[in-house]
Amino acid sequence: MYTCFIMKLTDEIVDWLAERIPDHKPQPNGGRPPLSKRRALRGIFWILDNGAKWKDLPREFGAKSAVHRYFQRWVEAGVFENLLRQTGRLVEERGEFRVYECFIDGSFVKAKGGGDGIGPTKAGKGVKIMIVVDARGLPVSVETMSASPHESRLVQPLLDFMLPEQMPQRLIGDKAYDSGPLAAELAEQGVESIAPPRANNPNSGQDGRPLRRYKRRWKVERCLAWLQNFRRLCIRWEKHSTLYRGFLHLATVLLLIKWV
Repeated sequence: MYTCFIMKLTDEIVDWLAERIPDHKPQPNGGRPPLSKRRALRGIFWILDNGAKWKDLPREFGAKSAVHRYFQRWVEAGVFENLLRQTGRLVEERGEFRVYECFIDGSFVKAKGGGDGIGPTKAGKGVKIMIVVDARGLPVSVETMSASPHESRLVQPLLDFMLPEQMPQRLIGDKAYDSGPLAAELAEQGVESIAPPRANNPNSGQDGRPLRRYKRRWKVERCLAWLQNFRRLCIRWEKHSTLYRGFLHLATVLLLIKWV
């Protein structure tokens, strides 16, 4: 069971991450020595944790342009996605995932920087952080998507990005996931969909027995709250969705790393 979330980037965590990030290739014509990976990681974490702009990065982490360049390069190379998959695989190998019961939810994030992958809603333009957690509350899938589509239409991309190989036996969500087509689609994959009935769909076919599991849905809400402790995820300033996704993947790695 998770305890209260307090994230500190210890030397051990930095070393673990740096060992799994490719080394910077030196320039053939020489030039300045490259910024160390560990220093760049600490600078990226400072931005993720504080939600500040890159121009406000303290000098102790190196030149802000160099740290930003490292971040962009690693995102383009898929480094943070690979880190998340590797971390998930290690957690699975230790037998820590409990996918017999998973919970799904989404959180709206305003996109004040504009750019791709955003969508209009009544609350303004933005994106959604969509997440699936297991019975223990560990994140097993996370993604950022446009805020315009209904959440019931965003489930399949999450299942396609599952960190453990095993699919969840049950997927539990709020009323937004009470959808006949969604339940049928999940059933074809061997996943039972559980959601309280919407007011306009009182005969959804579920009785009180499976719905008892819904009372444990607080686990996914808790995980979303922990992600939002990383202030850079609370508002999307990045114009490119891939950069915001890089921050999201790194934050999820940091949530899982204590189980590795």
